[in-house]
Amino acid sequence: MTPTHARARDIDDNLLRSWPLPVPSGEGDKEVRGHVLILGGSREMPGAVILAATAAMRAGAGKLTIATGRSVAQLVALAIPESRVLGLAENEAGGFTVEAVAALDPLADKINAILVGPGMQDGAATARLVHALLPRLEGSNTSVLLDAEAMGAILQPPDAAAGTEAGAGVNAPFRFNVPVLLTPHAGEMAHLTGIDKDAIQDDPDRHALEAARRWNAVVALKGARTVIATPDGDCWQHEGGNVGLATSGSGDVLAGIIAGLAARGADLAQAVSWGVALHARAGVRLAERLGTLGYLARELPEEIPALLEQAAGGKAAPADRLSGSMPVEVKG
Repeated sequence: MTPTHARARDIDDNLLRSWPLPVPSGEGDKEVRGHVLILGGSREMPGAVILAATAAMRAGAGKLTIATGRSVAQLVALAIPESRVLGLAENEAGGFTVEAVAALDPLADKINAILVGPGMQDGAATARLVHALLPRLEGSNTSVLLDAEAMGAILQPPDAAAGTEAGAGVNAPFRFNVPVLLTPHAGEMAHLTGIDKDAIQDDPDRHALEAARRWNAVVALKGARTVIATPDGDCWQHEGGNVGLATSGSGDVLAGIIAGLAARGADLAQAVSWGVALHARAGVRLAERLGTLGYLARELPEEIPALLEQAAGGKAAPADRLSGSMPVEVKG
């Protein structure tokens, strides 16, 4: 069958060099580098928000606020001493209660990017929180990234009377008023759309583009070949990294990198394109030292500052490709 969409552009060194990230002034303070809010974590998964927050700072964000469950807020604060940590009320299922909206409202005009989802539990409570926050953020010029459990807001629209019942998949009536970023892998995309996972993997470009238009969102369909699509029909692809990236917490790190870049001023498409490339390249660097299997997600963020420095004109060897799609020269 002949594809009905344009070929995705490769996220390679040439594209990234032509699409430089915003760079803060040498005289700029932490405010100039951007303020990122990470909303997530739970009693069972406090580590997810720690990974995402660390990655956001390593990607260059200047200020960090973490909003997480009261039961783990002190733990998170100790793990990330650079952050301000807000403890939110939790329900029995581990989700956040509606009190969270009031607690977060004062931050809406102060943050440049918000990542919602890593480590969150209780899909229904998370969807209610997302829908309560979005109207407040729409007028604040804040980049919104929905990951993991937070993407389920698509299946649980704020007004059930507006159309089909929650969980209707591809027929769900919800559409974002202002584009946000969604980062599903094929399994999550199947859940969100009601389309078979194998069918999505057979033609990820088409399904990413259709979802982006339907939801009015930038969609990053993650996999060994990641496809990024916008509501306007733009499409990029990235191949690289290694199987070592398929490990617990790796997706939280990727989401955090993207959030950090968005806080610095990159738009959603640029932030996710660069984020995917940096994440893959960090995996390549770790594989050089530790082997392809066995490195940990928490080790990925440490590689990001040097990769960003390289992209800005550092002295890395020519073979040391940012995109992660080429082998690295090993010097004895």
